[in-house]
Amino acid sequence: MAYFLELLLNGALTGLMYSLVALGIVLIYKSSGVPNLAQGAMVMLAGYIVWLLSSWGIPVYLSIVLAILAMFVLGVLTERLLLRKMVGQPIIMIVMLTLGLEIFLRGVVPGFLGASPKQLNLGISFAPVIIGDVFINRTYLLGGVVAIALIILSTFFFRTRMGTRLRAVSDDHVSSWSVGISVERAIGVSWGMAGLTAVAAGVVWGSVQSVDWTLSQLLFPAIAVVILGGLDSVAGALIGGLIVGILGSVIPGYIDEIVGGGTREVVTSMVILLTIIFRPYGIFGREDIERI
Repeated sequence: MAYFLELLLNGALTGLMYSLVALGIVLIYKSSGVPNLAQGAMVMLAGYIVWLLSSWGIPVYLSIVLAILAMFVLGVLTERLLLRKMVGQPIIMIVMLTLGLEIFLRGVVPGFLGASPKQLNLGISFAPVIIGDVFINRTYLLGGVVAIALIILSTFFFRTRMGTRLRAVSDDHVSSWSVGISVERAIGVSWGMAGLTAVAAGVVWGSVQSVDWTLSQLLFPAIAVVILGGLDSVAGALIGGLIVGILGSVIPGYIDEIVGGGTREVVTSMVILLTIIFRPYGIFGREDIERI
């Protein structure tokens, strides 16, 4: 029983950390209607920036603040220099652009800053939190708290006037322009916000598994989370993350020793496939019905 509880709790915390990556995808889609496939590389880049600033002698938490500013600016510039040129193009072209950006950053950033794993020390004790017979990683606890906090803040943000404008842009660009909403500025803000969540994810995951190119691979479970929870649902990122994290912990915990490992990726893939087949708009996603 203790083994199951440990798998369950650590899986839930891992899922919340997946939600940090997925939240960036949801924020952009909910604000602009663009599926962002570059979020994994943005998380990797954010981790590298914090590590680089820390290696220059800047305190790690000040480095995080500076990284937030840098990633917000980078997100705004991404909209201005790349996405703005794609206005009026089919959505598949914009998706391919974000995928190209993901591949580009995944190759260039480690090429310039080094592909070997780099330690990111947040000053958190390595001693686990012990609850009965269950051991819990303190960094995972921090990641879970940060994820919940950002999801709550994002929920309240979309109830503000700016959040309403962003949701209007996501629904219809032309109608938003017609009532005086700056679509370009709204999309830029959404990419800047995704950069902020990328820093949170990059720091937490970087402290758990070190900073290197593999941080970009978090895109895969994040896609599973947003597909399951719903591309336009902030709450879905939370629930989807918990489900993906728990399934990806409990099932491999019992099956890996039988089949020799590698079942976590299979579980994540099955989540994506089954969701698309039986509920393509996710648990909390909005089902759009168009008259043709």
